[in-house]
Amino acid sequence: MTASTRRTVLALYMRVFRIARTWQSEVRSDTESERKYILQEARTLFRQNQQLQDQESVTRCIEECEARIEIGLHYRNPYPRATYLPPMGLATQKGRKLRAQQRLRKQAKPIYLQSHDDT
Repeated sequence: MTASTRRTVLALYMRVFRIARTWQSEVRSDTESERKYILQEARTLFRQNQQLQDQESVTRCIEECEARIEIGLHYRNPYPRATYLPPMGLATQKGRKLRAQQRLRKQAKPIYLQSHDDT
């Protein structure tokens, strides 16, 4: 990782912590739980991606972080936005069609959900 990339990642990490410290929820009683969620999610994802060395994957993670920050601030909601992808009901359980549908679903996943494998 280059020095400028490292500086960018650390700046994003600190920005997330500043946002968590000043976060105000739409529902006043949820403010503290949303602040804890922001901190926990940031720690988890940054530690999960700590060992990345490939410049392309680091750039993807930076873009995902920036997208999640902007979406969270815009909608005043720290949780990832739901995605509605079509179900995989047309393909058989094995074969070429299933693999093609899985590939299309993976490509259709928004950038702000790339780190979540369970969606």
